Amino acid sequence: MQFDARAAKLLQPGAHLTIPGCPGLRLEASAQRRAWTYRYKSPVDGRMRQIRLGLWPAMSLPSAAAEWERLRGLRDAGQDPAVDRRRRRAEEAVAARLELDRRRGQAYTVARVCTDYLTGHVRRHRKAKGAAEVERMFDTMLGNTRDLVAASLTRAQAFGQLEVHLDIPVQCAKLRAELGAAWDYALDAGRLPENTPNWWRQIMRGRLRSTGKRIGGKPVGATKRVLTEAETGQLVRWLPNFSRTVADVLTLYLWTLARGSEIVAMDKREISEEEDGLWWTVPKAKTKNAKRATATDLRVPLIGRAELVVRRRLELVDRGPLFPSGGKVGHLEQKAVQTAVHWHQPYSRTRRDQVRPRLPVTHWAPHDLRRTGRTALAALGCPDDVAEAVLGHVQPGVKGVYNLHSYDPQRREWLARLSKRLEDLSVLVL
Repeated sequence: MQFDARAAKLLQPGAHLTIPGCPGLRLEASAQRRAWTYRYKSPVDGRMRQIRLGLWPAMSLPSAAAEWERLRGLRDAGQDPAVDRRRRRAEEAVAARLELDRRRGQAYTVARVCTDYLTGHVRRHRKAKGAAEVERMFDTMLGNTRDLVAASLTRAQAFGQLEVHLDIPVQCAKLRAELGAAWDYALDAGRLPENTPNWWRQIMRGRLRSTGKRIGGKPVGATKRVLTEAETGQLVRWLPNFSRTVADVLTLYLWTLARGSEIVAMDKREISEEEDGLWWTVPKAKTKNAKRATATDLRVPLIGRAELVVRRRLELVDRGPLFPSGGKVGHLEQKAVQTAVHWHQPYSRTRRDQVRPRLPVTHWAPHDLRRTGRTALAALGCPDDVAEAVLGHVQPGVKGVYNLHSYDPQRREWLARLSKRLEDLSVLVL
């Protein structure tokens, strides 16, 4: 390893030195200090991360190299050192706060139970979107219960808090489930006395059921929508009435059968030109099966209009998402597409004074297009194993353990047939 101390001292703020033989080990300069860092690609989600090792010259090159080697070993073993460090610090902060509260004689309230559950479990094991939803529920739905002493919460108090939300039974059921899990977490962590009852697990069990979806105040039921062939053809012809971005996403729904969350997060690095055509490889970490041991990256052949959409968007971006956005996630959010579809429905009352084209095919959501495409594959005679592979479903039971075939040729064959059928429907008036 070569290291020039004089060059390190002369580093300008924002510049860095690399160390030969230690890939990822860098000495970075700021206005006041020089710090050793380790920059690496996370084995968990494939993102680039950086972790600080120590300050130079207090930490010498040999010491930095030893720490780099230790962290690199953790990364090679499948761990993410930066994420692990953040988790440990969060846990230590919670433990320190609890100890301080104990010394001050402060009570452990319902709000504190929820905060510790969010910090110690939810943010560690769920995706950002799901964690944000749990945090939103705790912030907006706890009411006066948040200030009650958790160990003294009575059955009647728990029941009364859920009763406030009976008009939204599905959301109320989710709140009940998360509070029950938060109580279990606090009991397991020893932050509540072992004899503290978990009333959330016992009250209203089985009584919080959905009353069904309503549109315009009228119940429309909980049936899963599948567009008919005539409706599918009509919708394909109508797509240009949407914005270009929304039309592109809906086109990819129909031509790839991918999930909306996967489509809006499509990245330029995931697209590859292969011998048999253009492919989109969705990293396992970005799929719904991220935590399934038998799941793999999702391979999606881009055929017909899907290929045209992706090639056009590849020319518009230098790198990163094909549907870029200035929001927190850096790409178009799935809910924006759902909102756009509802905006054009004839029953939409959002900004009713604003004129816009209204959909001729009604009462559907973007995810229904995935269901419609799967039904179309069945109608074309596609084998179930192939169709489920196209959808990115993990095969159940022993079959999923022993059948490790990739189905790549079959995916391309049957999505090509689906593309031809969609094109036929788009010009056929039934």
